[in-house]
Formats: sequence, C-alpha cells, structure tokens
Amino acid sequence: MEAITEGVNNININNNNSNSDSYKKNRIQVSNTKKPLFFYVNLAKRYMQQHNEVELSALGMAIATVVTVAEILKNNGLAIEKKIMTSTVDIKDDSRGRPVQKAKIEIVLGKTANFDELMAAAAAEDGENGDVEEHTA
Repeated sequence: MEAITEGVNNININNNNSNSDSYKKNRIQVSNTKKPLFFYVNLAKRYMQQHNEVELSALGMAIATVVTVAEILKNNGLAIEKKIMTSTVDIKDDSRGRPVQKAKIEIVLGKTANFDELMAAAAAEDGENGDVEEHTA
C-alpha cells in the first residue's frame, strides 16, 4: 500500500513540475533598467531556437522595451506574432502602503519559416568576423 501511495505522489510531483517548467521555460521577463535592449533580442533568438516560440513579458515602463524587442525580431524576419495580451496587475507599493495598478503586456512570438536559415547565415557571418578579430588581436 505504501508503494502505491509513493508512486501516486511521485506522479503528481512530476506532473506539477513539468507543467510549471514548460510554462516558464520560454518566458523572458523584461526590465527596462537592468539589461541592454539587445541582450533581450539575443536571448529571445536563443529561446526560439530551443522552444520554437518565446513569451516576452513586462510591467509598466518596460512595456516599450518588450514592444521594441518584438519589432526588431519581426522586422529582421525572425519572428511572427502569435498572441498579444494586456492586463493590469496590483503591485504592493511599500512606500504608500497600498496596492498600485501597473500595466502588463505579454507577447508570444513564434519562429518564421526561414528562422533557421537566417540564424545560420548570421552565425556564419559572425564566424568570419570573429576569425578576423582573433588574428589581429
């Protein structure tokens, strides 16, 4: 009886982990102060390579950064918009002692048909440039 109970508990734990992991694995929470813009662009490219899509998420003033990242990826032919969601969330403001509403955006981007070709071409170009820099250094 204990073995059955333990097996059921393990199944529940594994299912909970895999659901939350797959939900969060391809999400990038963007801040407009912590990292440069192209950090997020390059991270989104990497996530799309691994997961075929990426979810960009931001609150408040960082929304402009998320929109810019999405537009750069779209304009370079790397991504297509799958879904855009907007909402407001209550954030507790310690200085005021009451909740403050912040705007939130989530943009889901998927790979374009020629994503892999474009990434391979960019990698080959970087490789050539990298070799030149190594020889001159």
